Amino acid sequence: MNPQDLKLIVQDKYGRIAQKGGSCCGETGCCEGDVDYSVFNDDYSGQEGYNKEADLGLGCGLPTEYAGIKDGDHVLDLGSGAGNDCFVARTQAGDNGKVTGLDFTDEMIHKANENLKKTGFRNIEFVKGDIEEMPLPDASFDVVISNCVLNLVPDKQKAFSEIFRVLKPMGHFSISDVVIKGKLPEGLKKDAEMYAGCVSGAINKEEYISIVEKQGFSGITVQKEKEIVLSDETLLYHISPKELEAFKQSENGIYSITLYAKK
Repeated sequence: MNPQDLKLIVQDKYGRIAQKGGSCCGETGCCEGDVDYSVFNDDYSGQEGYNKEADLGLGCGLPTEYAGIKDGDHVLDLGSGAGNDCFVARTQAGDNGKVTGLDFTDEMIHKANENLKKTGFRNIEFVKGDIEEMPLPDASFDVVISNCVLNLVPDKQKAFSEIFRVLKPMGHFSISDVVIKGKLPEGLKKDAEMYAGCVSGAINKEEYISIVEKQGFSGITVQKEKEIVLSDETLLYHISPKELEAFKQSENGIYSITLYAKK
């Protein structure tokens, strides 16, 4: 599948999630074949500035907890969705700061702006754009954050190159994302539905960090790491029972990491 087709799958998937107000997972359970996003989530409820209406349960970490956002910072959230991380970041950046959310799904931009209207904040904006080609000026952000989104970008080298470009000198990022250790079964690697759930789009942890290094970043640090355990039911929708057993017996795994680096 070519990169443009993958992007269209992601846009369609997250557009439908925005319209529904969350993933299909919830009290009624998941739709057949969908990824149970709840296994990725960290609890935002203790974060100052948390906006429940903006939390669609799609993250895999708490980048704002580790990003070191200071009063007056200009913060960029990549794949900002309904605005969840932006509202937390704005509380940290204060009245003197500014927060920009970038998303390439019309429905998410609309939902984020609807949520923004209820806050009264005037220093948050949501911009439509592709992470691989951000419609944003060079060296304009102190901090970049992102939550379980970079996996959905086909060209990760281009994405991190763009992050480097838009960061100010000595600026930094804190990004939560999904990586793998070892190898995923072919069924998980190839299934487009799992790609939109951040799993088959995952790359090896060492490869991920290597991409960041090659773009010129320094001080690369894994701030947090946790294993993601998918249910047998979810996995069996994408791989055979034999593949499932081999996967469970192996040392391979799916992990959420929060990664820090500076320009």
